[in-house]
Amino acid sequence: MTEVSPGKTLVFIVSGPAGSGKTTLCGRMLVELFPRVQRVITATTRPPREGEVNGVDYYFFSNEEFEKAVEEEKFYEHAKVHSYCYGILKQEIRDKLAQNIDLLINLDVQGAETLRRVAAEDTDLKDRVVSIFIMPLSVDVLSERLKTRGLDANEEIERRLNVAQKEVKYWASYNYCIPTGTKEEDFACLLSIYAAEKVRVRN
Repeated sequence: MTEVSPGKTLVFIVSGPAGSGKTTLCGRMLVELFPRVQRVITATTRPPREGEVNGVDYYFFSNEEFEKAVEEEKFYEHAKVHSYCYGILKQEIRDKLAQNIDLLINLDVQGAETLRRVAAEDTDLKDRVVSIFIMPLSVDVLSERLKTRGLDANEEIERRLNVAQKEVKYWASYNYCIPTGTKEEDFACLLSIYAAEKVRVRN
């Protein structure tokens, strides 16, 4: 792979509805650019699943530990999703940026909006956040993808599709929007954005 000239370390936010392919894109980017790019490990109160390792997959917090971290303002953003809390630790991002590591975060539109707003004022994040929205071709395409992967019940698929219709309305608030094509086309777009941002002049 062609090397990209080192520039300011950046935080790339990737958002998109369930079934848009964002998780696959992020995973491939991490594999092919590693160790130049690493994912942000989030904190959660969700119990570990089989095989998950603390500090590798997530930082697993008790409810009490999470609440204390919120009170001590240790998170850039946090939210409750399906009975569990998730948050992005400030120190997780600051430490890796200081090590000249670019970061990748897979976030929903609410979390992305919060992080962009915080980044505008935070000295460690200011001018470092690049947001990318993965735009599905249609709700029908999303529906087919969700059904094909066979991970969710019909009720959950319907819920995700309803959420998707709301999420796509936020595409214009992102720095970039990738209309989904083939996996190769989408990945090429993502790499182009990464390369361009690494050499962009920031005043």
